[in-house]
Amino acid sequence: MLRLPNSITGLVPHPVSGDTVLQQEIAAEQASSLGNAGKRVEKALERLSAYDGKDETQQKALLQAASDAVHGYFIQRELCGMRKHDAVIHEMGIPRRVLARLGAR
Repeated sequence: MLRLPNSITGLVPHPVSGDTVLQQEIAAEQASSLGNAGKRVEKALERLSAYDGKDETQQKALLQAASDAVHGYFIQRELCGMRKHDAVIHEMGIPRRVLARLGAR
């Protein structure tokens, strides 16, 4: 058993096991990773939608970057147990042209 310092033992009604602490750390890391992946998607989609140039190579690169970010985000969500992505597709406004390229290289 892992025991908390005496200064905060009055705040916790029972000792916390090492497994509980580990599970809390894992959950915190998953949440942080998911948030970071979501931010990458938002930035990639912003860059894609803001691009108004006619350079097809640059546009394809932005489209691929957005697709890669979304793909990574979906994988991270699935690792957290979230299998359905319909709501986030709608909320984030992920374009069909990005979704069509998921996993494509």
